[in-house]
Amino acid sequence: MRATLRWAHADLRTHRGEALFIVLATAGIVASLLLAAALFGYATNPWQRVFTQSRGAHVWIHTGASIDAGRLARLGGVESVSGPYRTAATSVESHGARASVELRGATGGPPATGRPLLTSGRWLDPAAPDGVVLEHGLARALWAEPGDTLKLPGTARTLTVLGVADSAEPGYSPGERSGLVWAPPSVVQQAEGRPGQVIGLRLADPDDTDYAVQRAVTTLGAGAVTQVSPWQQARAEAQGGNRLLGQVLGLFGLGALVAAALAVYGAIDTRIRGHLRDISVLKAIGFTPGQVVRSFLVQHLAYALLGAAVATALIQTLGSRVPGRLGDAVGVWQGLVGHTAGLFGVPAAAVLFIGAMTGLAAWRAGRVPSVPVLRAAAAPGRLSGVARGALGLRLPPALVLGWHKAFTRRPRSLSAVARLALPLLLIVVALSAWTTIDRFHDEPQELGIAAALTARADENLADSRARDLLAKNRQVTAVHPGIEVAALVPGQTGTIALRGLGTHQNPYPFTLAEGRPARGPDEAVAGQGLLDALDVRVGDWVRMTVGGRPQILHIVGRNIEPENGGRVISTSLDTLRENDPKLQPTLYQLQLRPGADLAAVGAELTRTSRGQLDVHAVTNPADGLSPLRSVVIGLIAVLALIGLIELLTAIGGTVREGERDLLALKAIGLSPRQITAVAVTATGCTALAAALTGTALGLPLAHWLIDSQGRSNGIGAGIARAPSPALLMLFGAAAVLGAAALAALPASRAARRRLADTLSAVA
Repeated sequence: MRATLRWAHADLRTHRGEALFIVLATAGIVASLLLAAALFGYATNPWQRVFTQSRGAHVWIHTGASIDAGRLARLGGVESVSGPYRTAATSVESHGARASVELRGATGGPPATGRPLLTSGRWLDPAAPDGVVLEHGLARALWAEPGDTLKLPGTARTLTVLGVADSAEPGYSPGERSGLVWAPPSVVQQAEGRPGQVIGLRLADPDDTDYAVQRAVTTLGAGAVTQVSPWQQARAEAQGGNRLLGQVLGLFGLGALVAAALAVYGAIDTRIRGHLRDISVLKAIGFTPGQVVRSFLVQHLAYALLGAAVATALIQTLGSRVPGRLGDAVGVWQGLVGHTAGLFGVPAAAVLFIGAMTGLAAWRAGRVPSVPVLRAAAAPGRLSGVARGALGLRLPPALVLGWHKAFTRRPRSLSAVARLALPLLLIVVALSAWTTIDRFHDEPQELGIAAALTARADENLADSRARDLLAKNRQVTAVHPGIEVAALVPGQTGTIALRGLGTHQNPYPFTLAEGRPARGPDEAVAGQGLLDALDVRVGDWVRMTVGGRPQILHIVGRNIEPENGGRVISTSLDTLRENDPKLQPTLYQLQLRPGADLAAVGAELTRTSRGQLDVHAVTNPADGLSPLRSVVIGLIAVLALIGLIELLTAIGGTVREGERDLLALKAIGLSPRQITAVAVTATGCTALAAALTGTALGLPLAHWLIDSQGRSNGIGAGIARAPSPALLMLFGAAAVLGAAALAALPASRAARRRLADTLSAVA
């Protein structure tokens, strides 16, 4: 064992740079996998913790104010209920911020089912008749804390914030979903807003949620139910972009792990070919095949263990201090039950995988005979017809011989190209993800977000007056009136969003990925989430129920739909008015001039309407993916390190094999500079072939991965964007020129070796 360690130490001193790169690459890979595990835990566990501790309801059903919703407590499979509670839809203001809210009447202490978990302050108190408790997301949007005062627009009444609580229900989303405010019943009754009721059902079997909703709708009547919010929807929204970040990190981490293992395999294999004589000498002096294998295995396992230990220590000590979502995820993950298992299990699995690939390569070293086999001194193989033709065209001999040298041994050449192409392929995928995010930031209409602002008018502002106020603003180029209501799906197992936007004369510019725009009567476009939920395709007719009235629409296109998980069907406001002539728009989508300041335009519209318009910027889902940019940069750095290891391996193999050709090249009159150019060209050709292969395979793979992610999130396929041709050419040129630059120095040294050294190497 002592001799094995001494040989490994001597080899380490000879290959310090390669050892450093392996350690850094392993550290980057393990860090990526640990961050992926943290993000997965952060995406799921906070909501699950709140749901479990609050004994959350599996489905919340909103009904009309006069419905006897208490009958649902007697349905089979219902374990317990929360409510029913009286509700009122209104809006509140605090510190200059305004939000639409649902006031929910609550009496006594917090309910046993669907119990809000107080994070600050206290629960409702009979001694404070105007006291309320805000849901955490709403309180953050209003900058409200216990003790602050909320204003009810249009009235002189104010409310006092007593506390802030977490809830497992879908949270507040500006312009999309009202925030939740628990208030005394007297406050709800006196509020000027649309009245209603809500009841939460906790089921004995969560998998029976759809069936329970169907029976609830049957019991109350389709016209009585206005909205259904199942627990799956709340969980998906709570996970948000964190799960996507975890998937990206996990995917690239696993890909980088495979690339690193292959790079280590190639490095060991190349070193074995270059040190067959040394290995034979080791066996001749008494090393057994097992000791030779252990020499390589122990050495590279030590590199992997060191890299994994460094990554684990950094994530454990500094991970929670990383600004933004990544730091929050690590902080939450460190407090979870399975944190310790993941912290040690992920690095151990990575080290074992690298060790397995190392063992496969080291096994070949154990089979080297004690008496080395003499190698042919001549260059392998004759020049191909293409090479001879190139020489006949008087192309530089160094270029022709270098190209011939790179691809003369096809199995070995293809293996080197494949190993180098894998990290380059993953870099192309990472660049495609970066380009897609940038495109959505710069051109949000590509993500189905044609409007920049959403305005909602209060009940005292007429439609014509609201349109005039909005159209008079110089920064507003188009005003699209609309309405969004909850509709019961066929089978009455849940609700979807039915949206009417624009008119036949001024249609809303939906971003279509399939089919055509909805122009005719009863025509609509739908998001991928809705198509999947209803198991329909473009061209099908769907029937839904809105306020007790059936609505039948013909789906003629699929649009890129980022809201509500894609469970949205959109048509024109005129089409919805054919079914209900009294329908009035409740929102206005505003398109602005390029470069307009959203905050300034929103403030001006609020001021000119004297507070009768609630204006919010349209949420861009790409904003939540901003942390992905730093992740992509880190992944590219790790992949570049792996590619560098593979390049160094290829250069070392090329230089060693070129020692046998050195005498022949000098004999035919090539100068040391030309001989150097042969090795540099051979390395450059290998890098060029790898770059072309990685780009050719990486672009369709990136397109498929991004569109698959969009399809699973309900947004739909058709969102992937490839990097520009200029960026791809720059990427390929950097790979080839970098490889040539790295090969220049060792090739130059080999070309200027003394004749005695060359003869010794050939021997």
